[in-house]
Amino acid sequence: MSPRPKPQRLSLLLADVDGTLVDENKILTERAAAAVRALRRKGARFAVTSGRPPRGMAMLIEPLALHTVIAGFNGGVFVRPDLSIIAEKTLSRTAAEEAVRTILDHGLDAWVYAGNDWLIRKKDAAHVAREAWTVKFEPTVTDDLARGFDRAAKVVGVSDDYDRVAACEAALQERLGAQASAARSQPYYVDVTHPEANKGFVVEYLSRELGIPADEIATIGDMPNDVLMFRKSGFSIAMGNASAEVQSQADAVTASYTDDGFAKAVERYLLDDDGHSNSGGSA
Repeated sequence: MSPRPKPQRLSLLLADVDGTLVDENKILTERAAAAVRALRRKGARFAVTSGRPPRGMAMLIEPLALHTVIAGFNGGVFVRPDLSIIAEKTLSRTAAEEAVRTILDHGLDAWVYAGNDWLIRKKDAAHVAREAWTVKFEPTVTDDLARGFDRAAKVVGVSDDYDRVAACEAALQERLGAQASAARSQPYYVDVTHPEANKGFVVEYLSRELGIPADEIATIGDMPNDVLMFRKSGFSIAMGNASAEVQSQADAVTASYTDDGFAKAVERYLLDDDGHSNSGGSA
């Protein structure tokens, strides 16, 4: 696809984390960090949003010198860089219960994030160990996921059968309707959050709170749940590892997260040829 022209004015870059900002080993590369520093030196702000819980992004705060709001759970919880909560949106108990039922009916495993708790049913289930390593805290094993339904920020369906995850996503969207937002955050995860807890809402929230017009915000991501923020921003970039469907929804496409695609996107699309941001915002 031919990319649209670079944005005339850039005041904020909002980035997804997994599959975008960090590499396949969940590591922030020096080139990615340098790209953020280059943007900031020239006046553009930088923010992150993810399906991760807020404390699962704590390792990014110092190396990226984050000072903007951090949007966890796809916009279900907004926190300051010290991880204190600004605002949160939780699922209704009815929606959480229906989400878990639908996930299990489709043969997926179910997780519930409630408050500071990550509730799972089996310690050795698929992706639990990897997720614990990624977010840097351990889950609570329980036979009763319903204990988290009254304060659930996110319910997750997990399976390595990608077709089954996609089918579950469609079923969740149909069954939950306006009660919740359901979208895949990875090929093996489908996330269920409050209906306003989606990455499109994150763009709107940051635009309002920072006083930045949406057309001065750029977004970058790789999964179907990133498309909503693509649609709300002035310029959007899909990762090379994104599906063809996701790429078709973006204004430009960069390299894969295995090839410093985030840094290359900033360098190619958001900095001038001399390495300067075409920004008019303030840091």
